[in-house]
Amino acid sequence: MEDVSAVSTAGERTRSRVRYFVLFMVFIVTTLNFADRATLSITGSTMQKELGLDPVQMGYLFSAFAWAYVLGQVPGGWLLDRFGTKRVYAWSIVLWSFFTLLAGVVGSLPAASVVGAFFLCRLMVGFAEAPAFPGNSRLVAAWFPTAERGTASAIFNSAQYFAAVLFTPLMAYLTQAHGWRSVYFVMGGLGFVLAALWLYTIHEPKAHPRISRAELEHIERGGGLVNLEKGAVAKVPLQRGTIKQLLANRMMMGIYVGQYCINTLTYFFLTWFPVYLVQERGMSILKAGFVSSLPAVAGCIGGVLGGVISDGLVRRGHSLTFARKTPLVVGMLMSTSMVVCNYVDSQWLVVAIMSLAFFGKGVGALGWAVMSDTSPKEVAGLSGGVFNTFGNTAGITTPIIIGYLLKQSGSFAAALVFVGANALLAIVCYLLVVGEIRRLELKQA
Repeated sequence: MEDVSAVSTAGERTRSRVRYFVLFMVFIVTTLNFADRATLSITGSTMQKELGLDPVQMGYLFSAFAWAYVLGQVPGGWLLDRFGTKRVYAWSIVLWSFFTLLAGVVGSLPAASVVGAFFLCRLMVGFAEAPAFPGNSRLVAAWFPTAERGTASAIFNSAQYFAAVLFTPLMAYLTQAHGWRSVYFVMGGLGFVLAALWLYTIHEPKAHPRISRAELEHIERGGGLVNLEKGAVAKVPLQRGTIKQLLANRMMMGIYVGQYCINTLTYFFLTWFPVYLVQERGMSILKAGFVSSLPAVAGCIGGVLGGVISDGLVRRGHSLTFARKTPLVVGMLMSTSMVVCNYVDSQWLVVAIMSLAFFGKGVGALGWAVMSDTSPKEVAGLSGGVFNTFGNTAGITTPIIIGYLLKQSGSFAAALVFVGANALLAIVCYLLVVGEIRRLELKQA
């Protein structure tokens, strides 16, 4: 008869790979997250014609998501620290999916009421999505050692590009074939299915039924915060003093402002880019939907590559500071190439340049890896919430500023210069403000 204790010991020595499945789930949920917030960029041109909206009104509609998303970041981060990632994230998915679906329903109201009701739905989608990225950061900090964290963060962050690759053509087809309202019905329904799957599969490291002792020890020895969720059992007060310490720290402020600049590029691609292809470059909505996916493919590749390069530098003995900053600086320099589109006429050349810019943005988008490296472990969710508050303020300012630039000039030339300048500002933040990248230790009252 086989010795049961021997089998058990062998199983403990065999390292499982549960953390990669957790990362896969985070990637899938984040893909839907970005697809839902990008629905308006695909349906926007059709809505604008049907409802008779001008560019400034469209700019405000584009920004509606971000107003609530920004306001929800700190409360969302606190909820994660207080009640745990699994439960709060599940409710987040359910709520944002409900209001996405509701946006399709209100689209059938009389024309005079559609804009206000749609604006409110977009506000609620933004508020409901607020805990998502701080939750991603908490899961990566808990499930991955330091030398794997850059790649893990880059993979979930690259979901924003994969969302465009997978869902932009689908949403463009639905808009053309079944009307713009159908997009919101389909995307909302998918969210309810994913919420149930999330509840069934996600657990903290020490409570996961399929993790081996060897994998748990590998994560813990490498700096993974396997006890992070235990803090959710205790009452975590939302203290102004804690937030003040985060805002008073030069390293954290450099990271926060840098993320605002990086997200300016993100929100240009999420909001005005398909409109740019239709109105400035004369493409049909369906063609713009498919063409938009090409820079997104480049961004997805760049996003994963940036994390792999960064972690590779850590494993080769370079400092964490050098490993995180190098891909970011190189990537942001590549992103400034979008300004060259102002001087070319060929559609394929515009797409090629935008693909290079999006690739660079992906390589340099290491903000969430830096958050996992620097956030105080007691308030990882809250710190991620403050970080995302700064970053997604760009979701408010970028669509509106571009709307005004477009109305004033009648072209996207100034808009591309504005977006490219923010890539340069991100470099300035990381090279001149952030300094050494290390975990912040809170001062106890």
